[in-house]
Order: sequence, then structure tokens, then C-alpha cells
Amino acid sequence: TVPAAGKPTFEIGDNEMEFGVGIHGEPGRRRDALRSADAIAEEICAAILGDLGDRAKGPALLFINGFGGTPSMELYLMYNSARKIFEKGGVTVARSLVGSYVTSLDMAGCSITLAMLDDEVTA
Repeated sequence: TVPAAGKPTFEIGDNEMEFGVGIHGEPGRRRDALRSADAIAEEICAAILGDLGDRAKGPALLFINGFGGTPSMELYLMYNSARKIFEKGGVTVARSLVGSYVTSLDMAGCSITLAMLDDEVTA
């Protein structure tokens, strides 16, 4: 919802979700049926691990950002799912951030960021 317009910039069904949206509601990659946290995390984490390749080993910061309208309980559910996937792939979650840090008005959803760490950055 843009405050000056006073109405949502898009509509989405109760049983739908959109992958790859921008923080301010910019269109995503695709719409899909609502899925479980495990299924959502599997797709997102697979893309991250694929991009990182061999660098996805060792300590990392796992950052689950809520877009502003997502309850903390749902963000922690996503954290749990993502952490299991990353750790199975050889990542050690040394630090974590879970919460609404980068937000937009009336925006539900989350993003997953994995930042690989060295000893200096971890400290």
C-alpha cells in the first residue's frame, strides 16, 4: 500500500504466494499455490546454494527478513527450515538475524540471505 494512494498496489489470493517479489510489491518471478515453510525454504535455499557452489561450506550468517506484515512465529518457522537445509549442505550457522529489518507498508513475506563468514567477520 502506497500511503498517497491508500490502496494496495496488487492483489493476491488467500491460497496464493509469489516468489521473487520486490520489497515494495514489485512483481515477482511467478505465482504459485501456498506451500509449507519447508517447501518454500527448499526452493529458495537450493537457489542460494547453487549460486554459492563450493563457497557454501563453513560458518555463515543466516538472515531471515520479514517484509513488515509477517508474524515473528512464521519467520522463525522459515529460519528453522532454512537452517536445516543449509546445515545439511555443509554450512554452519554461526550467527543469525530473524525479524523485520527491511520492511514495507502492509507487505507480507520474507527473504532469506546467507552470508558466508570468516573468523574476523564472525568475531
